[in-house]
Amino acid sequence: MKMGDDENNTDKKGWPMESCQLHVPPLNELADVLRQGLALNFARVQVDVVDCPDLSQSPFFLTASGLGGDPSLVDLGGVPYLVPTVHRDRIYDLADLPAVMNVKDGRVSMIGAGAGPWQHLETNCEMMTNLSLLLEAGKSSLVDNGTRLATVDAAGRRILHVVPPKQTRCALLNNLLVSRGLPRTPVLRIRVQKRTGPDNFVTCMRNTVRQRYGDKPVGIGGVFMLENGQARLHIMPDFSPCPLQTDADVNNWLHFYNATGPLINLSVFISHDPGLDLRVEHTHCFSTHGEGGHYHEDVSPETVVYEGYFTPAERLFRIDRPSQTHGVGRD
Repeated sequence: MKMGDDENNTDKKGWPMESCQLHVPPLNELADVLRQGLALNFARVQVDVVDCPDLSQSPFFLTASGLGGDPSLVDLGGVPYLVPTVHRDRIYDLADLPAVMNVKDGRVSMIGAGAGPWQHLETNCEMMTNLSLLLEAGKSSLVDNGTRLATVDAAGRRILHVVPPKQTRCALLNNLLVSRGLPRTPVLRIRVQKRTGPDNFVTCMRNTVRQRYGDKPVGIGGVFMLENGQARLHIMPDFSPCPLQTDADVNNWLHFYNATGPLINLSVFISHDPGLDLRVEHTHCFSTHGEGGHYHEDVSPETVVYEGYFTPAERLFRIDRPSQTHGVGRD
């Protein structure tokens, strides 16, 4: 069964759900579009359609070998549950997500960027979701959990945590690529070097796709390495005791720092919001040397090298959309 077949808005886990089909351009066409757009922002660009390599191996360390099989984007919760004041009741168990998506059998893998389970670490945290489940008759069991959490304390000490295997919760928001994790399916391999334009790697791809396809929503997810150079990241500290009313308030609250590659980035973006109050791009990263957080941009344009593997998504699931929304804190 494909993800979302026979779905309805009946909430199986207390999570209101909306879904829609996404526009899926042919991979060769999408490769040409991205090649042209990235060339305006990077000195060296290579975009190819390839069979996906084994992403469970170094340097990516995903819990699934590939990105193939019913790829979908999931936008769970949202920033309005974080700011201006936190909604501590917004706790989600990702082991329940396949049931909400009406997936009953087979393997399900998810990667992406979200807010971590604050009750697990007793503090707010960034989440680098990297999780694979097995569904049998609608019941999920854990296959592998490679999720990381990033925290910063009041003294500015940063820690990258490996979650216990059975810790599958998140809080407030999560932006995910969900698929069957099938290996050796066709994907986009993108390699760029030396940034010459103003946009970060993800924003450049998103803007390029938006300019080509307009109001046809194209969703893309995948994993990429910042192989060389440094990136500006943030980590959320514990929840603010004062309401965060503006972007300036949010930026003053966040802990920013520069991290050194190699950095493993889990990324999703969509070219056009079809009226579902989406976060149009979201990327979190982790590393084998203890650094991680929310990716903003590289800070070493002369030396930066990115390489990653991406797939267009077939469907979008908008789950537990906030009833009251705003545009603060979306960067």
